[in-house]
Amino acid sequence: MIRSNFLERHLAILFPLPAIIFVALLMIFPVLYTFFLSFTNWNLTSGMPMSFNGIGSYVRVLSEPRFLHAIGRTFSFTFFAVLIEAFLGVAIALILNRAFVGKSVAKLLLLLPLVATPVAVGIVFNLFYDPTIGLANFVLKSLGLPQGHWISHADSVIPSLILVDVWQWTPMITLIVLAGLAGLSEEPVEAARVDGASEWQILRHVTIPMVMPVILTAVILRLIDALKTFDIIFAMTGGGPGYASETLNIMGFKYSFEYFRMGQSSVILVVLFLIVFLCSLGIMKLRSASEI
Repeated sequence: MIRSNFLERHLAILFPLPAIIFVALLMIFPVLYTFFLSFTNWNLTSGMPMSFNGIGSYVRVLSEPRFLHAIGRTFSFTFFAVLIEAFLGVAIALILNRAFVGKSVAKLLLLLPLVATPVAVGIVFNLFYDPTIGLANFVLKSLGLPQGHWISHADSVIPSLILVDVWQWTPMITLIVLAGLAGLSEEPVEAARVDGASEWQILRHVTIPMVMPVILTAVILRLIDALKTFDIIFAMTGGGPGYASETLNIMGFKYSFEYFRMGQSSVILVVLFLIVFLCSLGIMKLRSASEI
């Protein structure tokens, strides 16, 4: 009887508990194991067993110019990609929030980039950027404009990758903001119109502030994903030419599966984890401040 009463009182916890434990282990164990490996010197090709070397791997990796350049590329790629996606996503959402002919078709077309897999997108854009047979240079040549090097030159590879990321992920921000706009109350907008406010004033002082928490939520989600971008960059350039498009994720992959330096690779991934965590925390604080 006592056992039966105990089960009845705690059913809400006991039933999901196995799933909660499984998910927690699935999330926590890789992080802790990677953190542990970052304090070791483990090279799979050396034939030597794993050995603990304290912060030796951190000192070696953090002092490498290649690592510092990878951090810079990671931040520049993320900042410009998310910034452009946020502006375009909000602008497109504001347009789609209005009634016009073909609105349903526009929403359908908006979803197309999201349903494509990033690797497939990378392969298609590789053909698009090809310097000899690519559509991009063909259009520029037809217009009498100088042709671009795109992903084959160190100076243009990051901007070219940003364009691909913007094409694929702007619709995600648009959909989130559009859902936020659909849930807004019409009363503040009607009150502003009664007071004689113009459409621009309503947009700037009423609509945008009301939907700002939703915009910041979309930016948080996109920021986390952009910092960890791997598939598009790896499919299109593999970090090249040279190291020109090597971000922290690409560098961590190379150290793991090309150089087999598991300790140093773990250092790179720990730093990436901390960057993602701190950036997300900062934007979440901004979101909380915008709701006050």
